[in-house]
Amino acid sequence: MPSFAAAEPTAFAHKYGPWAVVAGASEGLGAAFARALADRGLNLLLLARRADVLESVAAPLRARVDVRTAALDLGDPDLAARLDALTRDLDVGLCVYNAALSRIGPFLDVPLADKLKIVDVNCRGPLLAAHVFGERLVRRGRGGLLLMSSLTAFWGSPLVATYGATKAFNLSLGEALWYELGPRGVDVLVCCAGATRTPGFERSSGPDGPRAMTPDAVVAEALHALGGPPSAVPGRLNRFAAFLLNRLFPRSGAVALMGSQTARLSKPST
Repeated sequence: MPSFAAAEPTAFAHKYGPWAVVAGASEGLGAAFARALADRGLNLLLLARRADVLESVAAPLRARVDVRTAALDLGDPDLAARLDALTRDLDVGLCVYNAALSRIGPFLDVPLADKLKIVDVNCRGPLLAAHVFGERLVRRGRGGLLLMSSLTAFWGSPLVATYGATKAFNLSLGEALWYELGPRGVDVLVCCAGATRTPGFERSSGPDGPRAMTPDAVVAEALHALGGPPSAVPGRLNRFAAFLLNRLFPRSGAVALMGSQTARLSKPST
């Protein structure tokens, strides 16, 4: 592994370094988190299922920081043990759980096995990561946990019902941990992103999809918000939309609007 000349750590690197774990790092938001954390001087352990794609993210970052990769299914029944083994020799100061599965379609049309896999990756995964790394961060007295959620966490989300429910789980879990772990030196943030121009989003929406933030913009706002309130919505338009739906729409209207917007993504492009 390459060795890097010692440099005066930034305040961010002092609190959240020297190592960060990014779960779901192969593309989109996960790759953007890897780049942004490397820019801040943190060494990286990048996790995702596809080893070759992970390596393409890691390779250009190795000129600046140490980077390890591990091909890992975040729905693995042995995930906690795998996370512990992969990081046993690392001083982890930050865990970013970005991985998520989603299927667009009516609830009853999505196979039960797919729904359970979504729950494993989107709920069980961050729960285990928060437990494994939360214990370590409390022992060292500083660090952070960042859980990626979604605007779908705030209302029922037709056509992505299971995904939306898992994101509500992440929001509730992260906000509770913010209260519990904050006094023990651990910053917790739930980032509730809106439409983001990730490869998965582009495959679903096509060229005529809704306006979306870039992954780099979402990540910049998320890292800036870490250490502040328990949750954050990146993007002024997303914050305005969340305000309107929460304050001015009846709950049924917000759910219906979410369903109509998701229906646009589920139509085949022409």
